[in-house]
Amino acid sequence: MLELTQAIGRLERESLPVVITGNTRFFSAGADLGEIAALTGPEAYKFAQMGQQLMDAIECFPARVTAAVNGYCMGGGLDLALACHLRIASPHAIFGHRGAALGLVTGWGGTQRLPRLVGRSKALEMFVAAEKIHAHEALRIGLVNGTADDPVAEAIRRLGAAESR
Repeated sequence: MLELTQAIGRLERESLPVVITGNTRFFSAGADLGEIAALTGPEAYKFAQMGQQLMDAIECFPARVTAAVNGYCMGGGLDLALACHLRIASPHAIFGHRGAALGLVTGWGGTQRLPRLVGRSKALEMFVAAEKIHAHEALRIGLVNGTADDPVAEAIRRLGAAESR
């Protein structure tokens, strides 16, 4: 998280569009729950603040930030995708906030951003029931802006199309 925060800070000065992606299996599975469990109260609070600062920096980035999602996008990874301006998913992408199944609630702004995109009822369903959403459903409910076999290529294509207007 610290490395991503530093990278966003460096890129912000250039005001160029950014595409955030993972690998073919995971966009991001979120925070390491073993590390979280070992944190003291003050450490957990500082960790939550760090995550919020990163998500706010992405949301307020001066150029378009696109999440190109392959595979699993879970927990803090979903918060990261939600902070992006656009989300493009591969057809096999899976989204979820499984924290409720573990007695956790996101501290990185997902509870605010998700309802704005998919509505309060669907967001509660995802958070409270720890429900996973597949790419086709994510598109239907407005969680993602599009799907593509190669979400990185599609994100770049959309950037080019936006610049040519």
